[in-house]
Amino acid sequence: MEKPKESNDLTRIAGNLAAVRARLVRAAEACGRDPAGISLVTISKSQDAAAIRAALAQGLRVFGENRVQEAQAKYPALKAEYPDLVLHLVGPLQTNKAADAVALFDVIETVDRPGLAETLVHAMTKTGRRPACLIQVNTGHEPQKSGIAPEAADPFIKDCRARWNLPIRGLMCVPPVHENPAPHFSLLSAIAARNGLKELSMGMSADFETAITQGATYIRVGTAIFGPRPA
Repeated sequence: MEKPKESNDLTRIAGNLAAVRARLVRAAEACGRDPAGISLVTISKSQDAAAIRAALAQGLRVFGENRVQEAQAKYPALKAEYPDLVLHLVGPLQTNKAADAVALFDVIETVDRPGLAETLVHAMTKTGRRPACLIQVNTGHEPQKSGIAPEAADPFIKDCRARWNLPIRGLMCVPPVHENPAPHFSLLSAIAARNGLKELSMGMSADFETAITQGATYIRVGTAIFGPRPA
């Protein structure tokens, strides 16, 4: 008799998660860091509620979504059921979705332009919610990707703090796919250090060990936990 999907999800995710956690611990210990200082953001893009519940059953509580609308369809009920669930927005944010993002997410990782910063401030003032914010830096100057250019990051960080009073906690980047990620992580770490920012969201399923060596405090892992995304 074939096992139900929920049972298969639980078994697969439990095994994958054990492997990811072992990788995280090895990478942290190899560079003299405390693994407890690194938060695993479970990327649930394209995953259904059953798969997310299987991850929750394994003790995972920090999740990341790329699109506001997809998160709105899945997470309000889950957040009501699991009050300690923390939800990150890790995909590009359009200004017309900023209010929805402020209402649902606990961390917005993709602040990258003045217009968005201003819109987020208005939404936070109106709702009273102040999700933590990270500034996305386009370390590879890729035209198809979101993110502030590295050379513009310092003044933008200053404006986000002093001009708009956004709760900026750190930085995020997505290095170019076909380049060594280490220099990009190092660049992001240097920008954060000179601006007194403590949170660094960098590293995904294939390269999070490298990110840990460069100071990552959030690693964004999806396929290594859930397996290949559904079509």
